Amino acid sequence: MSSQVRELNPSDLWNRFADLNSIPRPSKHEEKVCEWIVGWAREKGLEVEQDKVENIIIRKPATAGMEDRQTVVLQSHVDMVCQKNNDTEFDFMTEGIKMYVDGDWVRAEGTTLGADNGIGVASIMAILESKNIAHPQLEALFTIDEETGMTGALGLEGGLLEASILLNLDTEDDDEISIGCAGGVDITSTGTYDQEATIKAGNSCYRLIVKGGSGGHSGMDIHKGIANANKLLIRVLLEAIETVDLRISSIIGGGLRNAIPREAEASIIVADVDLAELKSSIEDTSKELIAEYKVTDPDLSLSLEETEFPSNALPEITQNALLLAIQACPVGIHRMSPDIEGLVQTSNNLARIEVGEGNVNIQCLNRSSVDSEKWDHARSIEAAFALAGLSSQQGGAYPGWTPNPSSDAVEMLRSLYIEKYNEDPRVLACHAGLECGILGTNYPEMDMASFGPNIRGAHSPDECVQISSVAKFWDFLLEALKRIPKRA
Repeated sequence: MSSQVRELNPSDLWNRFADLNSIPRPSKHEEKVCEWIVGWAREKGLEVEQDKVENIIIRKPATAGMEDRQTVVLQSHVDMVCQKNNDTEFDFMTEGIKMYVDGDWVRAEGTTLGADNGIGVASIMAILESKNIAHPQLEALFTIDEETGMTGALGLEGGLLEASILLNLDTEDDDEISIGCAGGVDITSTGTYDQEATIKAGNSCYRLIVKGGSGGHSGMDIHKGIANANKLLIRVLLEAIETVDLRISSIIGGGLRNAIPREAEASIIVADVDLAELKSSIEDTSKELIAEYKVTDPDLSLSLEETEFPSNALPEITQNALLLAIQACPVGIHRMSPDIEGLVQTSNNLARIEVGEGNVNIQCLNRSSVDSEKWDHARSIEAAFALAGLSSQQGGAYPGWTPNPSSDAVEMLRSLYIEKYNEDPRVLACHAGLECGILGTNYPEMDMASFGPNIRGAHSPDECVQISSVAKFWDFLLEALKRIPKRA
């Protein structure tokens, strides 16, 4: 199926994307793709090095007549979010992405596509290998592990790059020029409990399953009101225990911190005499949820399936405290920006819940473009779980990127967009965690902007990239390189 992708235009870009997607590249497991890119650069006769955290830097001299222009960094990350549908058999550690063309879109078969940020990487590689694209002196920066900690950007030392302008190619709307982004912090809340032995006589065990959520990027899509399957599962359980005495054996829901959870399930024990009441409660809540989310999550569903009887469960007091703590955990938008219309300022994604065998592990990603509010919101999240006796740790914190709408690079890109498309681009900050804010800590004088093609459903198996938009993005990028200003 990927052969269809190789026939698209611009052919060099799409072929490098197909090459890239044939190599497994989960976050924190980028060894194979980094080895391939380094080998590819050497074959092309390009200067290439890797820093101490394995980021790749490739340098290419300016083309004839462009030697007096400012040096530019073209930057993208090599890792991808690995999400798949539950009924899809796929191993992200060993298999390449199975792509296909669907009208004006490229999609993957039941998995994330990797257009985020594979299209950016492929476009940079296509420029590096070209012999007829005009450009100033280039430094290509391919960072690792953007999606699960930004450790590549955090580990890049000052002094390695000489450029005065950085173009980040990791934005997902082709009419947008990003000039700022949110910072973030991972919060992991953990605890243990003494398991309680179960009694099988007169009882049965069922899997309560919430699935069919739309999912999406926990930053870029958080404003859409998409269902958080973890949160919905807890709501169903809390409403059920108002009328039925049930006991939870395990909960598993969600996946990566930067993906809105689409699926969650709990293993619950109920007395056989209460089964009809339980089914009635779940059916009532299911109707409410499907009605509430019919626009954002049209495929949302709840089901109850009998399963193997477990040997243990949570004690009732532990169970109820945990359910209430998760219910109290803030999810979604906390505050909109008072300064930039339409911009989410602070949010939280309740990304992952694992409960069972005496252990609790709950993972959140808290984002904000205001650092002080980020830390205060983190305290609210930690406070909710503290009430259930869990302890919380923070990790992976990274700064936001403060907008500079009057920068020379932004003004050049804005003017170019108006000239080419006869309309103003949307120049704005986003709620995702772009690497520019981190890179700017060691390169504070570097002028930065971000843009890219239309990508929809990032961080979910619905991820797709628009073919016509990639052509538009490519044309805009090549023209932008021609207009890089001369050195002072």
